[in-house]
Amino acid sequence: MTTLSHHLLTEAYNNAWANHRLLKACAQLSQEEFEARRTSFFPTIKATLNHILTVDWFYIDALERELRNAEPHPNYLSFFERDEPCATVAELRAAQKDADRRLIEYCQQLKDDELGRVVTILRTGSVQRDKRHRLLAHLFGHQIHHRGQVHAMLSGTGVAPPQLDEFFSAGEADLRAQDFKELGWTEKLIWG
Repeated sequence: MTTLSHHLLTEAYNNAWANHRLLKACAQLSQEEFEARRTSFFPTIKATLNHILTVDWFYIDALERELRNAEPHPNYLSFFERDEPCATVAELRAAQKDADRRLIEYCQQLKDDELGRVVTILRTGSVQRDKRHRLLAHLFGHQIHHRGQVHAMLSGTGVAPPQLDEFFSAGEADLRAQDFKELGWTEKLIWG
């Protein structure tokens, strides 16, 4: 039987895989296309991908601090000082890969009986307290939401949006094999 903690780990791997595929496709864009105004919540592919990254930094930091029994980040707004800290797709790929690695490492240590531990995050004028599993669910949902926007924006370019829903089905292992090779993963690593 699969545990909830293992499911959250597979979600972290899925998150990293989808980011890998999406950013690999975006790397085919010219800088002009990457920065071109488009219809979406954020006005460019560049802005949307940077938003995904900065929000990841914010939440992953909070999760890691709770794990270390450290206080919440006293200057949490530092993650958002620059709306677009990465100017190019290459910079974004490297930074997102690092954030994804940190999230996977965090999820690797999860145990079902500790998923209810509370993560505390300072907010402007308030304090947010959420259980680990709820915060992770929120983070994964946030990523999926904004990756979908980038996927749609890619449709208006000469770069075909990559398929992002071939991760969990066992029968689709061949469709993700090249990506797994690029990431240094195996099916056994993730699924056991």
